Order: sequence, then structure tokens, then C-alpha cells
Amino acid sequence: MSPPAEMDRVLENLPLRIGAYVPDDLLEDWFAPGTGMNPPAPAALEAAKAYGWRFECEFKHYPDRKEGVFWKWVPAI
Repeated sequence: MSPPAEMDRVLENLPLRIGAYVPDDLLEDWFAPGTGMNPPAPAALEAAKAYGWRFECEFKHYPDRKEGVFWKWVPAI
């Protein structure tokens, strides 16, 4: 499974400094199905990071919140 086309559009149109939050279960389903999500497998996190770069987005996983975040980088801040 891969992210839905709607997520592609979200990241394409994501305003600067606004995040798109994805819970751990979806990170695992979208980026490394069957690898486990407690915590997400390193393969899922690496695939999520690569996916974000396709849309010029950064990605960071927050284990304490059990979610990953995509956002557009702001060079001047």
C-alpha cells in the first residue's frame, strides 16, 4: 500500500510552517506494510522521509506522540 493520491495533493499544496500529521499505524501501512508499528520500523520512517522529499517536505517522527509530521522548510527562519 502507498499513500493515497489525496496525500500527494496535501503535500504539494502544504503552506509553509504548517504540518501534516500522520499516525504510526498509517505510516506503517503506507510505507512498510507488515513491518510493525510499535514503534514504526526504520524502513517505514526512511520511506516516509523519501516520500516527503518528493514534495520538498521535511519529515520527523515523534515516538512520544506516535505520529510523523511532514512540513515545508522555511529557509529564512
